[in-house]
Amino acid sequence: MKIVCYALAIAIFCSLTPARVQAQPAVTDQDLLNADATPQDWLMYGGNYQSQRYSRLTQINRDNVENLRAAWIYQPNQVGEAPIEASAVVTGGIMYITEPPSTVTALDARYGTRIWSWSPRLPARLYTVGVHRSNRGVAVYGNTVYVGTLDSHLVALDAVTGAVKWDVQVESNERGYAMTGAPRVLDGKVIMGVSGGDIFDRGFLAAYDADTGQQLWRVYTIPLPGEPGSETWGPDMKDVGGGGTWGTGSYDPELNLIYWGTGNPNPFYNGKERPGANLYTNSLIAVDPNTGTMQWYFQFTPHDTHDWDAIQAPVLFDASIAGQPRKLVAVANRNGFYYVLDRVTGKFITGRPFVKQTWARGLDADGQPIMLPDTEPTPEGNLIYPDSHGGTNLNSPSYSPQTNLFYVSARESGAYIIEGRPRTKFPDFGGGGRINISRDESYGAVRALDVLTGEMKWEYRLLAPAEVSTLATAGGLVFSASNEGDFFALDAESGKLLWTFSAGGNNCEANPVTYETGGKQFVLFTAGNAFVAFGLPSNMGPE
Repeated sequence: MKIVCYALAIAIFCSLTPARVQAQPAVTDQDLLNADATPQDWLMYGGNYQSQRYSRLTQINRDNVENLRAAWIYQPNQVGEAPIEASAVVTGGIMYITEPPSTVTALDARYGTRIWSWSPRLPARLYTVGVHRSNRGVAVYGNTVYVGTLDSHLVALDAVTGAVKWDVQVESNERGYAMTGAPRVLDGKVIMGVSGGDIFDRGFLAAYDADTGQQLWRVYTIPLPGEPGSETWGPDMKDVGGGGTWGTGSYDPELNLIYWGTGNPNPFYNGKERPGANLYTNSLIAVDPNTGTMQWYFQFTPHDTHDWDAIQAPVLFDASIAGQPRKLVAVANRNGFYYVLDRVTGKFITGRPFVKQTWARGLDADGQPIMLPDTEPTPEGNLIYPDSHGGTNLNSPSYSPQTNLFYVSARESGAYIIEGRPRTKFPDFGGGGRINISRDESYGAVRALDVLTGEMKWEYRLLAPAEVSTLATAGGLVFSASNEGDFFALDAESGKLLWTFSAGGNNCEANPVTYETGGKQFVLFTAGNAFVAFGLPSNMGPE
């Protein structure tokens, strides 16, 4: 393995001394396994291995949230590259964020001042077919920060200085591979997925040694001819592709299983040359992190022709069903259905639509869609709900064990789905697409669903469909945002609006997080080209 140090790696110290930075303790396996025990930190994408995005902090609560004020604002150097989609990681009072396209920055979490910033040297000719030129976050383990780059490198940075420890090329960007998701670190391994499923490459999930960057295993989401599942692609698997793993999965340490979503098959608006279910696209896969062996899969949308990637965050929770304790996983899927599965076996428990959908009569006993006729894309365009951005998308939901509610940003929008061409050569992905219905007929909502049944308990309507995330807290709150750049807090039990702030910028696609430093709780949002941290009036500035 060739170790490369980027010439553009830089360490810029602002306001803080090196001694102050070095004071933060290393993040251990036990820290990650027990992330809920240290709610002052936000240690990973999703908040914990279960991806529940629930904080046990209560300093900001339903009784005082109306007093929230902006405490600090950080604006990245690069403007207009792509929407900010980062989910911050906070440990020991230091915040690690990513800026478009693949920059990593360390900030003082209390004041928002920059400590260091690192950027990769990206190639002049960068292939990002179907990929936002952005990044969704880092993982922190030991004294190292891990990030995937747009040109498909996995890089380990020194958490104190930003210096490159190692850099490995995961795959070739010239073939269309890219990396935008946040890594998942567990037991000395860095687990990473890839983008590129809108062209003719096979998606995969891979593990790397956290100390050296050596690849430990790789599992592909599309089989080779003759392998199990290949029969679901028809007689000719030439140039098939898809199954990107561009989200971030969850982990159950007791079962020792990783749960990761997979994307659409290719070409995604024309399925005529790939008859069959097209395994293992549009699925949730459970993988042994020691070997990379797929233990089970559940396919949400067989033979997808509407671009309904299943990369939504799988939320792990435990509950009793018919008096028996069960280990479960919930997914609000892009195809418009909410699912609950047994996470031991992958068996279907229950499912129901959480937005308007017009492509299936319902789900059968195994959770498979009962397809309606005349729902395939056509040359003229076929009106389908939800549109190809889905009932929800990359935005992360949250789950509160306090209320037993699952909070998701829902998109109510249909589109005329236009048939694409059969297989073509990279970088032409086959064309086709969508014509969305009038905005007057579309809207968004934050919806609270019964975590076991998917029944909607309340909703907070938004003006337009939005790809925003939710954050639940023990203070009885749900935080989210709108497409128009409004941040807000809702009562977690009733959905009542308790606080709102107009940020003056759209594209609020990053995951809000909350943390505590110096005894003070903050909530971090993004809008436009800014990260904004909020606190109560007494939480601002030095004591």
